[in-house]
Amino acid sequence: MKVLVAGGTGFIGSNLCAELATRGHEVTALSRSPDGDGLPDGVETAMGDVSAYDSIAETVADHDAVVNLVSLSPLFQPTGDTSHEEVHLRGTENLVRAAEDGGVERFVQMSGNGADPDSPIEFIRTKGEAERVVRDADLEWVLFRPSVVFGDGDEFVGFTKLVTTPYVTALPGGGKTRFQPIWVGDLVPILADALEGDDHVGETYEIGGPEVLTLADVTKLAYEAEGKSVTILPVPLSLAKIGFTALSPVPFVPFGPDQARSLEMDNTVADNGVTAFGRTEDELRTLAAYLSLERSQTSTTEREIV
Repeated sequence: MKVLVAGGTGFIGSNLCAELATRGHEVTALSRSPDGDGLPDGVETAMGDVSAYDSIAETVADHDAVVNLVSLSPLFQPTGDTSHEEVHLRGTENLVRAAEDGGVERFVQMSGNGADPDSPIEFIRTKGEAERVVRDADLEWVLFRPSVVFGDGDEFVGFTKLVTTPYVTALPGGGKTRFQPIWVGDLVPILADALEGDDHVGETYEIGGPEVLTLADVTKLAYEAEGKSVTILPVPLSLAKIGFTALSPVPFVPFGPDQARSLEMDNTVADNGVTAFGRTEDELRTLAAYLSLERSQTSTTEREIV
């Protein structure tokens, strides 16, 4: 199968390209600035911007399947003229149109957990609007809504350390926002399976890891991996929202009101779609195992947050 991975040079994309190549597929990684350094031998690269239809149409048409991984980060506010609507909605519209025009059969869309076209959060809203585009397409589609993804080169653990300090740190709401992190090495085989079989066509899957962790849990694990401890000081979410909103116009501050709103929502899954792909949660890699820690910690719900 000839597979185009839009966003194929990114964190998830490079891992997926490697998985698909191992399975014997012909793989092309599409990117605005393609760099094959992180890709295995045999994976081709192509230049294209999903927000510009003419830059991708010819490349898309030469493939049997397309995986859309192009996304802005939910953890940071967009910079410059880039917007969630341009990347998530317009980009998806262009990829779907190019796939339909080019005779592509299968389209796999990476959405976001909690995607909702009526959400006040731009990332969640535009992901929900993009889902509508995919569902209305004349394609064999599969939608994925993952919780946060971790692994070598991820943003999640790095983001946690960016907004905290070792030993003593403050977290909005005491860091009680819950996540269900999934290791990229567990996620990409599932994405590959969705391309190869027909059982998943027309389905939407929420995907999460083997355990639910609070932001405080993740913070403690991240610093423990460095041999450091941390005490969490709670900051009311209302104050955090005021602070993020006030600082959002400052060029070097990567957070805004959307990031504060996101901390009011848990990022967990109600029905973990990994089971539809023959996996069970207890087979998946935990964040602690990835960080080479013994899983002796208890949840922050069982610890006192000072």
